[in-house]
Amino acid sequence: MSLVENVLYFQAGFGVLPNVFLLLFYIFIILGHRPKPMDLISCQLTFVHIIMFLTVGNIWLTDVFGFLNIENDIKCKATFYTSRITRGLSICITCLLSVFQAVTISPSTSMLAKFKQKLKKYMNNALFYIWFFNLSVCSNMLFFVGGFTNVSETKQVKVTKSCSLFPMNYIIRELIVILSTSRDVFLVAVMLTTSAYTVNILHKHQRQYKHLHSIKSPRTSPEKKATQTILLLVVFFVVMYWVDFIISFTSLLLWMYDPVVLRVQKFLIYAYPTITPLVQISSVKRIINVLKNLQSKCH
Repeated sequence: MSLVENVLYFQAGFGVLPNVFLLLFYIFIILGHRPKPMDLISCQLTFVHIIMFLTVGNIWLTDVFGFLNIENDIKCKATFYTSRITRGLSICITCLLSVFQAVTISPSTSMLAKFKQKLKKYMNNALFYIWFFNLSVCSNMLFFVGGFTNVSETKQVKVTKSCSLFPMNYIIRELIVILSTSRDVFLVAVMLTTSAYTVNILHKHQRQYKHLHSIKSPRTSPEKKATQTILLLVVFFVVMYWVDFIISFTSLLLWMYDPVVLRVQKFLIYAYPTITPLVQISSVKRIINVLKNLQSKCH
């Protein structure tokens, strides 16, 4: 095992632990307490990130399929399909989180205010369609990926040691690129728009607070902290996602996957789900209180 692979395995292990903690925290909140509308979205995003860690680097599925002695072709299809789904779900749910946070903090005079009362209903419908859309759209890749055989004879593109992309019609390849690019551009545009709107709202609130209380450093409200956390995650996600997208887009157009580039891409894919739970744990007051209670009980 190379040094780069060891780094990826360490990164995956380091990322899984806080995500598992967050998942258990949100499940506990959703089942036992009064959850906030954002808790269900954050819970699903955390779950997607855990699955991403276990599949993108072939850490869990490969070992399970090897233990069960399942054919390499099925293993490749399942791993690749799951990794594409989690990638799509990650950007969709992050976008949804950004939109719903903008709706939550919007003033009563805003056009978005009318959606506040039905936020939970819209959220459940949105999550259902996001899962349905990604499970359906990504299914086309099942026909174009499988066990690696012989590149020189079949013009397969080797993407891992044992998996490859099969040759596909030029029109189909271009259609897949156009659809995926359109989806990513649209979702990133929505995230940037809602983030700009949120920043504008926060700026107005801060000015009003200073004017009313005549102080230079107002106390940060929980809503503002939550919004700042989401803004930080959105900005980081956009940067990491577009670097990953450029690598995937270029590799698909050139029909060539370089092993070193693939390892760099995996590192970038792991970056967002690794940072996300750490930012949430260090900034969300409810989580900080849970950690403090656990610490006090241990002592």
